[in-house]
Amino acid sequence: MKAEKKSRVTKIIGIVLLVTLVLSVVYALVNFILAPAQADPALPHQKLKSDYLLMTTQCVLGIVVMMIPTIIARRWKVVVPDAIVIMYFVFLYCAIYLGEVHSFYYVIPHWDTILHAFSGAMLGALGFMLVDILNKDSKVSVSLSPLFLSVFAFAFALAAGSLWEVYEYSFDAILGLNMQKHTTQTGVALTGVQALSDTMKDIIIDALSALCVAVVGFFMSSSKRKNQTN
Repeated sequence: MKAEKKSRVTKIIGIVLLVTLVLSVVYALVNFILAPAQADPALPHQKLKSDYLLMTTQCVLGIVVMMIPTIIARRWKVVVPDAIVIMYFVFLYCAIYLGEVHSFYYVIPHWDTILHAFSGAMLGALGFMLVDILNKDSKVSVSLSPLFLSVFAFAFALAAGSLWEVYEYSFDAILGLNMQKHTTQTGVALTGVQALSDTMKDIIIDALSALCVAVVGFFMSSSKRKNQTN
């Protein structure tokens, strides 16, 4: 009964996220058509076509990647815990809908830092979950140590965070977007260390957050293994 209730909650949250992103795509496309291409000096906070192109890209990508837990479950028969899926959906909602559509990246101080800390912890927990599934699988003869579990979880989270930065850089270069915040909201292009600061800050936050999860997971796994051997 509890499992069914959790699954129902996950589905409801998924539907809310999907509807929100679809409506946001429509909103972004309409405003992309109506918005000016060049900034008006008299309107410093005016959104341009490039802003709505970024919004559309992020929302469409969000719709695609929110299907990843379902694809994993169906293709590899891996059941992703509802708690992880809910965290994943909440992250997408905060990063895409609140961050891009409602400009929380500019309105709320350190919003990007908060999200990267959250995602680093979430990916670290996912790394632990994936290896734990292998440890419990009767078809896999290798039992991995708590230390290896922790190292893998940390590396998995850091690799995923780095891939996200590669994605942001690639789309910024191809579509002329500003996901890596190399340009200020007023259109001033950053240079030198300032231009790299957003990317490096994100990677560092991902690493620190994942490291915290890895350390906690190490002690929890060690304690669990001791209890099983006693």
